[in-house]
Amino acid sequence: MSATINSLRTVNVTRYVTPLREGGSLPAIVEADDQFLYVLKFRGAGQGARALIAELIGGEIARALGFRIPEIVFANLDSAFGRIEGDEEIQDLLKASEGRNLALHFLSSSITFDPLATPVDPLLASQIVWLDAFLLNVDRTVRNTNMLWWHKELWLIDHGAALYFHHTWQDWQKPERPFPGIRNHVLLPHASELEQVNNHFKKLLTQEKITEVITMIPEDWLNESIFDSTQEHRNAYVEFLTNRLLQADFFVNEARHARESLI
Repeated sequence: MSATINSLRTVNVTRYVTPLREGGSLPAIVEADDQFLYVLKFRGAGQGARALIAELIGGEIARALGFRIPEIVFANLDSAFGRIEGDEEIQDLLKASEGRNLALHFLSSSITFDPLATPVDPLLASQIVWLDAFLLNVDRTVRNTNMLWWHKELWLIDHGAALYFHHTWQDWQKPERPFPGIRNHVLLPHASELEQVNNHFKKLLTQEKITEVITMIPEDWLNESIFDSTQEHRNAYVEFLTNRLLQADFFVNEARHARESLI
């Protein structure tokens, strides 16, 4: 698996279709000026721009590794939407999200992946477990797989809960941080090819590709007070992910031991 990293398109939201209330941050299906439907992730939701940054980084790194990911776009939201929405909760969310947000192409007629109904081969399972261990993604569990079955293929969605260290930036310079959440990964019992995947992905995911992805983050999403500049903030993501990649054997062994305790 491999893929070329491209810059993201920008669309303008023209119609708010319906909220997706199963998501804690109230994402919504919207229509844009290119006539396509998208799942819109709001900058004004509880975790703010950090969740959008994690969505962008997680999705585009996954794409660089060859996974099937819906197209991710920047989505501009006009202030008019907040004035015409009747639901006060949604109205507040729309008003807080004016400007640039993030959206994923809506996969019409897709179904939520069910590991009992659709077996995943060990190699693909191992690739997904590796990705989520690398990204510290806590949100790919039996309860919420965050995968879709579309056109007889498995698609990965919703990486907003990845990179959870950036909510505090505590000890972010320690790439060998334990990730106990990998024990709950929905595909961990099937991930018997972790060593093979690790050897391949360490060669495929370079610092250059990581830097390309981080460069996509908009300046106005980078405003953490602990950094002196947006460039320093951006560099911190590159440094963390590059160092974590160098220490991939650590999180692979952690995942392998967690799997052995389950089988």
